[in-house]
Amino acid sequence: MESIQELFRIGVGPSSSHTMGPRRAAEIFRGRYPFAAAYRVKLYGSLAATGRGHLTDAAIKKLFDPEKIEIVWKPEKQLPLHPNGMRFEALSAEGKALGRWEVYSVGGGALRDDGTLPVPQNVYDLRSMREILDQCKQTGQALWEYVEAREGPQIWDHLREVWAVMRAAIERGLHAEGVLPGGLGLARKSWSFYRKATLSGAVLQRAGLVSAYALAVSEENASGGVIVTAPTCGSSGILPAVLRSLQETLNCSDDAVLRALATAGLIGNLAKHNASISGAEVGCQGEVGVACAMAAGAAAQLLGGTARQIEYAAEMGLEHNLGLTCDPVAGLVQIPCIERNAFAAAQALASADYALFTDGGHRISYDDVVSVMRETGHALPSLYRETSEGGLAGAYRRKKKG
Repeated sequence: MESIQELFRIGVGPSSSHTMGPRRAAEIFRGRYPFAAAYRVKLYGSLAATGRGHLTDAAIKKLFDPEKIEIVWKPEKQLPLHPNGMRFEALSAEGKALGRWEVYSVGGGALRDDGTLPVPQNVYDLRSMREILDQCKQTGQALWEYVEAREGPQIWDHLREVWAVMRAAIERGLHAEGVLPGGLGLARKSWSFYRKATLSGAVLQRAGLVSAYALAVSEENASGGVIVTAPTCGSSGILPAVLRSLQETLNCSDDAVLRALATAGLIGNLAKHNASISGAEVGCQGEVGVACAMAAGAAAQLLGGTARQIEYAAEMGLEHNLGLTCDPVAGLVQIPCIERNAFAAAQALASADYALFTDGGHRISYDDVVSVMRETGHALPSLYRETSEGGLAGAYRRKKKG
């Protein structure tokens, strides 16, 4: 498995697969053909179906002279390797093709092609949670210590920057008000949740604050703010919300939070490499479900859980999001994405609490549920994998017509 630095990417929302990935691909292609007279980009499958709502075209156009770039939408066609396919073409002044590149945005801002892109270095020697737990039992390492041993001490500099960006996104979101862009007329709610939570009693405060923090980051993402993929833009509010909530409740040090981030990254990495974190490939279970697992494992660690309890919390976080569809209304990362971040953050805390009430023993492992998530995602019709053709998106469209 590659470094968790490839999982925790700092960038601009609203979508890692539909905004960050295509923008990065456009940068690479422009660098290969800087003197082309014109460029054409064809977007396929999910990228074409929800690209306008996800600002795919805007992300690409920012890198080119407006008069030199043409974007062609092909939602009815899918390229062979992934639903998020792109074909870049560089053209001469006479309209002749100078070069062509097919590339895929495979989730979390990552790109894949037929071999021209550099392959990220494998950092981890083990590819399953079972193997990692067995090794940690033999060595006495905590999960975060295994991450440090594989990544090297430089991983803490990256995670320190990740945590700073997460905190900043929460703060900006909590102080922003007004309507989110995109045409749905959806008002920001994080400030209201935060104010009501701070005025509530202790029982309501934990649920209210974690929701406010998740909404804050998700609303920042929806408005094109700077966030961290955890593991994607659409699920970026869950992990920072849980970490800030527990840091305040438990008075944790920043070092403790960074160690929890390392464990969360390991949990997300296993799902990314053994299944998928792409909503277009496996539905929202690969985004919000995996983020919930990451946050649940991190929470269990901060609460003093053993490695087995951390694994159990992560397993529950993903298990109870199995089958979650990706059906964004109007192709925007707003409905149901923003609310899902708040609910999944609360679910992550509940999963951690539950795991700590047990001895960590359970029948279905995290590896098992990751495998089932992959199977379930591939069984989902394309209507429910980030095409905005069915589910809530279809219901909203019918409501507007009626």
